[in-house]
Amino acid sequence: MGERSEQKKKHILETARKVFMERGYKDVTMKDIVDACGISRGGLYLYYPGTSELFLDVLRLESAETDEAFASSSAGKAGAAGILRLFFDAWKSDLKPGEQSLARATYEFAFVEGEEGGRKYLKDQFDASVALLSRIIAAGNRKGRLSVKDPEREARSTMYALEGLRISVCTMDLPEQAIDDEIDFLMSRFSAGGPA
Repeated sequence: MGERSEQKKKHILETARKVFMERGYKDVTMKDIVDACGISRGGLYLYYPGTSELFLDVLRLESAETDEAFASSSAGKAGAAGILRLFFDAWKSDLKPGEQSLARATYEFAFVEGEEGGRKYLKDQFDASVALLSRIIAAGNRKGRLSVKDPEREARSTMYALEGLRISVCTMDLPEQAIDDEIDFLMSRFSAGGPA
């Protein structure tokens, strides 16, 4: 793909991300994306055959940006506690009530596209987050900063809590203070020796 083609694809992805954030997944059509991008229908179909493939690329872009931000931030932080704080802060930034995110669209995608589409993506992302958090906890154990008997189980339990919090933000009117309190509680489980 040439430079101009890459720029056009990037424009499509960034514009589509905004549309999905505003309207969710299930109500967005390729025509909506065409109109928002200001390109021809053929121009869009040159890159994507449908909304599911386009949405997956939007999710991949979002994930890559998050991973890159986390990696660059954690490179400057010393110790497991600092890296854990960055991990929880990244989640907190995605859970702001009233702010647009891809969370609602992602859950709609999982239900609309089923097992091979959206649910597989969600499960893969969940498992990747569990693996990352487990590695952070294990590193804290090795350095004597944490004392967690089963890092993988603690990571999985924490991710279930975070995922539940994200669903609650999408479905209930949670005040920002409640979100902060829950994140702080989850983080406190790793303070002073961590969960046993």
